[in-house]
Amino acid sequence: MRLHREGFTIIFVTTLVLALLNYGMQAWLGEGLVSQIFLGMSLFFFIMVVQFFRNPSRTTPEGEGLIIAPADGKVVVIEEVEEPEYFKDKRKQISIFMSPVNVHVNRAPVSGKVLYYKYFKGKYLVAWHPKSSTENERTTVVMEEGGKQILFRQIAGALARRIVCYAKPGMEIARGGEYGFIKFGSRIDIYLPLDAEVLVQLEQKTVGGETVIAKW
Repeated sequence: MRLHREGFTIIFVTTLVLALLNYGMQAWLGEGLVSQIFLGMSLFFFIMVVQFFRNPSRTTPEGEGLIIAPADGKVVVIEEVEEPEYFKDKRKQISIFMSPVNVHVNRAPVSGKVLYYKYFKGKYLVAWHPKSSTENERTTVVMEEGGKQILFRQIAGALARRIVCYAKPGMEIARGGEYGFIKFGSRIDIYLPLDAEVLVQLEQKTVGGETVIAKW
């Protein structure tokens, strides 16, 4: 299993802490039942941490005008809304909720140039809270493909308090290319032109870099 570089330090520290704790438990209590239970719990916790940072290979579909899911998760919002930060007009919004068991790598939904990037330090409301899009810690990225623009926003949740975004204005990113990472799950909002054709439904599960969510 390939691991994402964002997890290397956390996995190393987790391994060290758990090893020291288990060494201390066995030195104090011996190799009894309590120590064995603690070891089992430690292994379970370690596996959970490691799976947060898995980075599987993905095969991105090719085709003109395709917009792919930027993250693994479940579609929780499909609606027409006012986008107040960049476009300042009505857009189609698709939101994907990432649970702690999903892959947390974020991928560019289109191929093109990054026009805009901004980071906001905010709150940590649960990711499905109506105000999380405007009040939580988040990043906003706008890309252009063939003269059409798309905005996508990483949003931190109650658990995710570390958003990583590699996209910067002027960068060229291919569809399905890695552009960021949200540690421990959260959500991504995608804002499309009103004439874009949405190809997913509410509650549908998505695979980042593979599921086609819309078309120009």
